[in-house]
Amino acid sequence: MKNILYISFFLFLTACNRKKDYKEILHNPVLFSNTVHELNNIIMGNNFTPVVGSRNYLYASVAAYEVIAAGYPDKYHSLSGQLRGLPKMPDPVTNDIDFEFASLLSYCNLGEAVTFPAGSMSLYVDSLKKMATDHGMSKQTMQNSIAFSDTVSSFVMAWSKQDNYAVTRSSSKYVVADIPGRWMPTPPAYASAMEPHWNEIRPLVLDDITQFSVPPPVTFNMKDTNSQYWKQVVALKNTVDNLTDEQKHIADFWDDNPFKLNVVGHIMYGTKKFSPPGHWMSIIGIASKKANADFATTVYAYAKTSIALFDAFIQCWNAKYKYNTARPETVINKYIDAQWRPYLQTPPFPEYTCGHSTCSSAAAEVLTSVYGDNFTYTDTTELEFGIKSRSFTSFRAAAEENNSARFYGGIHFHSSCIVSTDYGRKVGNLIVTRLHMKKENALTKR
Repeated sequence: MKNILYISFFLFLTACNRKKDYKEILHNPVLFSNTVHELNNIIMGNNFTPVVGSRNYLYASVAAYEVIAAGYPDKYHSLSGQLRGLPKMPDPVTNDIDFEFASLLSYCNLGEAVTFPAGSMSLYVDSLKKMATDHGMSKQTMQNSIAFSDTVSSFVMAWSKQDNYAVTRSSSKYVVADIPGRWMPTPPAYASAMEPHWNEIRPLVLDDITQFSVPPPVTFNMKDTNSQYWKQVVALKNTVDNLTDEQKHIADFWDDNPFKLNVVGHIMYGTKKFSPPGHWMSIIGIASKKANADFATTVYAYAKTSIALFDAFIQCWNAKYKYNTARPETVINKYIDAQWRPYLQTPPFPEYTCGHSTCSSAAAEVLTSVYGDNFTYTDTTELEFGIKSRSFTSFRAAAEENNSARFYGGIHFHSSCIVSTDYGRKVGNLIVTRLHMKKENALTKR
């Protein structure tokens, strides 16, 4: 349904702007953000996990960015040689290429290639091509732009296949062991552990998965009521049992559960939202629009943030399955109250460290490098899911609020979130320091 609505929107836009040159429409950065939103919907609709979603956004964004870097060599560096294994990209063979249009197509090409089912973005791509034709793009420019997009896409696609993702699809499953303090499946779905081999995926900028090794979690000890572990369990339970309306809103706003299983009597049904990386994809669009960023800067922001999210998940998932710590729900049910449930539904993977806090702080560092600190904005992402917006004074402030959100939700100990934010920030800073993307003193216009 959402695909149809977006296509209808573009057809409506076309009808209302017959006299506009195609560049006015196709070079609008909002169109690129809408394209990301289209992929967001497909990822959500097909139940991709947050970590797999980060991979989808990553390759689509890199493909789009490499087209822009080729079209604006005075403004942007290619990521070839900067991201692990990324080969030199092909140079344009003609100047008669609309690089913004080609960038949109490359994003869709890779978004579709790494997202099943195949052809999931074909109607959307057709709508882009129709807009180009209806608004005066010549047949030759169209052909050249599609050809260059296809060439760049093929290079990025070949590179993506070397990240070990396919190998991990047949890796061994997580072995559940009833050991005190160890992760166990949680209600209501009791789903198996999500992506226990994600630390085998090729990182992009991290030297290796041990570069930012987190300290061990608080030692499990539910026998001593004076132990640090006991105290953090009780602190979480007491907080969740006495949440204010504001705390509930914060938890709901950052829930970002891509698939919540609802159980009402004998009826079970799922509800969906954007995942954590999908939420940050939306924030990028909001920030780019407020900053009045041009098309190229917008693509640059998406690519840089996608890289940070991807490496942050690898770093975090390495910690999760190294320590295999139990969720608060499991511990409270066994030692305190068998009927207790957290405010948010517990996701199916170990507690320490927190994925949302890690990726949020990594994204916040990168977006701060693009749009500056003290960048105030209102995050409207959750409105389409019936949750009112929240406003922030900076990207870092948003990431800090996410710490509290996971604690209020009852799915993470607060100490875990604090560690996660610290290490996510390290990943983000590494991306900012190592990657050379936007050239200094670049001209505003091509």
